[in-house]
Amino acid sequence: GHEQLLKMMEERMMDVEQKLRLVKRLLQDKVNQLKEQLSKNTKADAMVKDLYVENAQLLKALERTEQRQKTAERKNYLLEEKIANLNRIVKNLASPSFNS
Repeated sequence: GHEQLLKMMEERMMDVEQKLRLVKRLLQDKVNQLKEQLSKNTKADAMVKDLYVENAQLLKALERTEQRQKTAERKNYLLEEKIANLNRIVKNLASPSFNS
């Protein structure tokens, strides 16, 4: 009875050890999976920060471009007014010469 009990206990210990090895392997797999996920998240975080900086730079460039466009439109408007005024002057100068 004592030897049989000892053999049963030994088998149970081997079974427990086998289950522990399995659990250890599963935990190691999970650790590796989480490390990989952390690495991916770190890379994604860096990419998001880079995109944020790039977006800010693009917004500044867009603002400068819009400002240049407004300036060009103002200059264009002033030039059109000057052309209209010059056309009026030429028309007025030309009118008396046709009359005389």
